[in-house]
Amino acid sequence: MRAVVQRVSQASVSVDGDVVGAIDEPGLMVLVGVTHDDTPAQAARLAAKLWGLRVFDGEVSCSDLGAPLLVISQFTLYGDTRKGRRPSWIAAAPGPVAEPLVEEVVEALRRLGARVETGRFGADMKVSLTNDGPVTLILDM
Repeated sequence: MRAVVQRVSQASVSVDGDVVGAIDEPGLMVLVGVTHDDTPAQAARLAAKLWGLRVFDGEVSCSDLGAPLLVISQFTLYGDTRKGRRPSWIAAAPGPVAEPLVEEVVEALRRLGARVETGRFGADMKVSLTNDGPVTLILDM
């Protein structure tokens, strides 16, 4: 499981012109990619890592601040560009495998007490954000 995490001042995701998820205050925008052998345990570990990641001023986390997270599925995080000019998506898990694991990340965050907004799995999404810092991290579980 892989995540690209950005500390943001605000972020939103739209589908067909309608906002389906948004955070209007400082928090984290998280793109989550799933590969074939990922498990619910990895999803729970990722959620715990995101909730406790100390990336805000004063080395505090979302859990310390009660900061929201916007979690968006992103199969292209497993795109392989080592050969040629066209990415290979072979390492990305198919929807029936990936969707429940992305949802498990969201649910695990909520069980920890997080306020979580989401995109829409498999949709053509438009993401807008203001990266704060900029701070961008890549997490591999």
